[in-house]
Formats: sequence, structure tokens, C-alpha cells
Amino acid sequence: MPSPNERAIIREVWAENLDREMALLRDLIDQYPYLAMDTEFPGVVARPIGNFRTSADYHYQTLRCNVDLLKMIQLGVTFADENGNVPKDACTWQFNFKFNLSDDMYAQDSIDLLTKSGINFQKHEDYGIDVHHFGELLISSGFVLLDDVKWISFHSAMPAEESDFFELLRTYFPCIYDIKYLMKSCKNLKGGLQELANDLQVVRIGAQHQAGSDSLLTCSTFFKMRQIFFDDTIDDTKYLGYLYGLGSAVGSSAAQPNSIASFNSAAGNDSPLITNQSTAPNGKIGSFHKQINN
Repeated sequence: MPSPNERAIIREVWAENLDREMALLRDLIDQYPYLAMDTEFPGVVARPIGNFRTSADYHYQTLRCNVDLLKMIQLGVTFADENGNVPKDACTWQFNFKFNLSDDMYAQDSIDLLTKSGINFQKHEDYGIDVHHFGELLISSGFVLLDDVKWISFHSAMPAEESDFFELLRTYFPCIYDIKYLMKSCKNLKGGLQELANDLQVVRIGAQHQAGSDSLLTCSTFFKMRQIFFDDTIDDTKYLGYLYGLGSAVGSSAAQPNSIASFNSAAGNDSPLITNQSTAPNGKIGSFHKQINN
């Protein structure tokens, strides 16, 4: 199996080439139905106060209050087939969204880190993608749902209750693997994405803390994990639809992967979404939560 890193090209997407690049992606989804994704956010700026039922509830409310306050800076998506093969010309797209340091909220340490990683915030302000237009293109892309299902605004709030979030999750992303959750069943694996990749001897292409490079590393790491620890076959009844740190309460929607799989068949959208979650103050709160609801 060739590593996705061997032939990878990361394509930069800004407002001026968004429509053209999305048209290219629509042609890839049938042959390359595995999508690994990563996001870059401007840090953690708030913590919820009050009483919480469980630590998972506190974790979700922390995600929610930050997602509701902040804008996404980058989204990285990497395409692969069932065997981990990637498109020959390009496999990773890095979407750069409009972000204004004068108007938008952020944590300064995260902005400093992202700047050191090569993110040009002036370019994001001048040439960044409008998230509303991106949302319109995404719903017709074949990556999520069907074309006749109503899109939830890219800037709406996350649901107040975690169970409602999982309802949206199984609607928009009915087939999802979380690497952090998979790691719980892998002996001696720990840490964040980069540490995991190092342990598995997966080589990064591109700059760390940029969504394109991180999504590519997520993709490569997933298939390496699957090969080494799962004999190239992941038991969906144990891992599909589960998210690390969320949905751990009894009766949680996350504890019903079969319902996700059955909706997947009904929706006709069998593209697995692979994520790697992190809550470190490096601009990566809740890898995919912002994309679904905002």
C-alpha cells in the first residue's frame, strides 16, 4: 500500500479559486471516499461556569462556548480510497477562511503559534473564503448528506445539549472515525497527532499547525494504525461514530454507532470522515464541530 505522503500535494484554496477547486473535489469523492480532516481555530477564549452532570458534559460545553464565539481559520481535507491510496495529482485541500485580527476574537498565544507556522493573517483578511458561500458549495459537493437536505448555517451556534449535537453529527457525517478514540484500544499509543505519527513512523509533509498538513498526517496515521493495530479491518460496531471525550454518559447518542451506519445507508453517503481531536491551546478545539454547525 503506497503511503499517502509519497505523492501528496497540498492545494491552497482561497476565495478566488474556491468554486474551481470544489468542482474538482466533486469528481474525487466516488473513487476516494475516505476524508481526513483538520481545522485551525484561534485558540480557547472561554470556559463554561456552573454545575455539570459529568466531565464529558463540561468538555462539550467548553467546546460549544468557544465554537460559538470563534471563527474557523483553516479547514484541511485529505482524500484516500479504502486502501489508503490517494489521488495522483493532489490529495489535500487547504481552505483558507476570511479572518480579521481587528474584529474577530482570538487567543493571542494561538495567533502567535499559527503565525510562526506560516499562516498569513493579512492574506486571510484580504482573500479569505466567505464561510456562507463555502457552506452552499459543501452541501452540493457529495461530501455530506444529499442535495435536497437543508443546510444548517455555517455560523449558527452549536446545540446546547450534547445529544442534539450527535443528532446533527449523524445527519451530516453519518460515518466517522476519531483517531483519538481508536487509540484507546491500541497498546502504548498516547499523546497528540504529532506524537502518534512519530511513534508510527509517519512522516509529515508541510507545516505543523496548518490544516492541510495536519489533515494529510491524520490520513496517513489512520491507515498506519488500521494496518498495525486492527489488521486492516476496523469493527464499526465498536468504533464508528464514537468521539473521544464526548458522549460517554449512559444513553448518549454517541453510544449508538449502528444508528449512524443505518442512516448512512439511507442517505447514500458512505464516505468515512476521519478526525483527530485536540483541546490544546493551539487553535484546534473540536476538530470538526465548527464545520458541522457553524
